[in-house]
Amino acid sequence: MKYHQILAAVLLPLWFGLTSCMSLKPIVPEESGAGGPMVLVGSYKMAVGDQLQITVWKNPELSVAEPIRPDGKISVPLVGDVMAVGKTPEELSKIIEKEMSAYIKYPNVTIVLTNLQGHAFLSRIRVTGSVNNSLSINYHQGMTVLDAVLEAGGPDPYADSNNTKLHRRVDNRTKAYDVRLDDIMKDGDMTTNVILMPGDIITVPERWF
Repeated sequence: MKYHQILAAVLLPLWFGLTSCMSLKPIVPEESGAGGPMVLVGSYKMAVGDQLQITVWKNPELSVAEPIRPDGKISVPLVGDVMAVGKTPEELSKIIEKEMSAYIKYPNVTIVLTNLQGHAFLSRIRVTGSVNNSLSINYHQGMTVLDAVLEAGGPDPYADSNNTKLHRRVDNRTKAYDVRLDDIMKDGDMTTNVILMPGDIITVPERWF
């Protein structure tokens, strides 16, 4: 046997062993080890039913608190009906300021969301795939992958639990992270039992027989 053949015979198993070990390391969110849940309100686009507190600086008589109506609008003194659905609070305040400038010099409008009906839906946690009960549940601070899966009744007998994925919106795109659900539930390995963020989706695939 030639030298390069001997070398290949020795190095190739080592290489495949190394890459195999590397592939075993799960990909988890960087923020899972510390910090609290991501807050979505900063870029939140308002929805029907959201309660708004609209304050006009130095003009309390023009301030108003009301929900967004089913037609997507709110009624503002001097301005009338304004479309609010699909806009951020900052965008809506600029629109109201522009309309009020015909009546008030340099109006300063502040909008505070006091009850977020639409946000509650966007922030829900979903568990789908090979679980006993696919579900959509309200997000709660501190909730983990295991909490959500247990709410779904756990994986069913056909689940490929260690290939479970966590899908999360990060920087306006969806990223998939590894969840070793079998390791969590049977071995107590909590490496991938990450803290959930609003809007996370957990998918449990079915085994290939």
